Amino acid sequence: MRILMADHDSGYKQLFSHPELVRDLLQGFVHEAWVRELDFATLERVAGSYVSDDLRERIDDMVWRVRLRGRWVYVYLLLEFQSTVDPFMAVRLLTYLGLLYQDLLKGGGLKSGDRLPPVLPLVLYNGRPRWSAPLEIGELIEPVPGGLEAYRPAFRHLVLEERRYAEAELAPLKNLAAALFRLENSRSPAEVLQVVRALRGWLGAPEQTRLRRSFAIWIGRVLLVSRSQGAIEFLDPNDLPEVERMLAEETDDWTLSWRRQGLEEGRAEGRAEGREMGLAEGLAEGQRKGERTLLSRLLALRFGPLPEWAGDRLEEASQEALERWGERILDAQTLEQVFAEED
Repeated sequence: MRILMADHDSGYKQLFSHPELVRDLLQGFVHEAWVRELDFATLERVAGSYVSDDLRERIDDMVWRVRLRGRWVYVYLLLEFQSTVDPFMAVRLLTYLGLLYQDLLKGGGLKSGDRLPPVLPLVLYNGRPRWSAPLEIGELIEPVPGGLEAYRPAFRHLVLEERRYAEAELAPLKNLAAALFRLENSRSPAEVLQVVRALRGWLGAPEQTRLRRSFAIWIGRVLLVSRSQGAIEFLDPNDLPEVERMLAEETDDWTLSWRRQGLEEGRAEGRAEGREMGLAEGLAEGQRKGERTLLSRLLALRFGPLPEWAGDRLEEASQEALERWGERILDAQTLEQVFAEED
């Protein structure tokens, strides 16, 4: 397998340099028959890198191979870590696919009569808005009558939306990729602490020391730093026990910081949209987004992970509805009571 990762996210790259995480991602979240036939005991990393013709490095990559039905099969797995929806992601991935095949041909990896290896173009998306970009490249191409459509390229990619998986769905899984998704989706230090303790139990063997350290570094340098927005100072952790102690000691400060972050994220989204629309409309949307994001965080802290219907109500809500629901949080005993229609 070939895993392509954006250079800006070295923490993810480090995590997915471990075969255990690659295996769990495929087994746990790519629900296709061919995955069940892979012999993951043979999964091994092969050194490799590729550069486009203009000598600019496009993506740092890793190559893995695994046996399928007794023979080596190279599957190129593209991982693009996204926090925003890219409407032309299909174009980007199609470009990467062409460069991958070009590199394989130039490297002499294929003999005359050989076929190109299969590719799974996979996007790991951790943004809050739902993924709305086309999965088929053909949807981005203007249709033309008269037969020209026969030459339209056929290409499809897979998107895994980390925030679409509920805690109740992920928590029972003894799966490293599921643990990573739970960390990404965490809404409080207590939730992170729960996952860290699970990881310590799963990764206790001496040969898993590097993987434990990779998780600790990602949690400390990426996840917690982003959630605290620099408000909390802590030691740079080198292993999961250090992360566990840090979280246990700073729970109150972390919780306050994470609640503030919800409002700041909403304001930032509103400012970005305000640049694309009228000033007055942009400011109003910014305020609405800020209150929607903060309300979503507070509801999750009070009642647990939000079901899909609650997310839909928040997305469609007016400013007045958001304010009304916010006033009900402290008194309501259930999530349904918060959203109840007034008589």
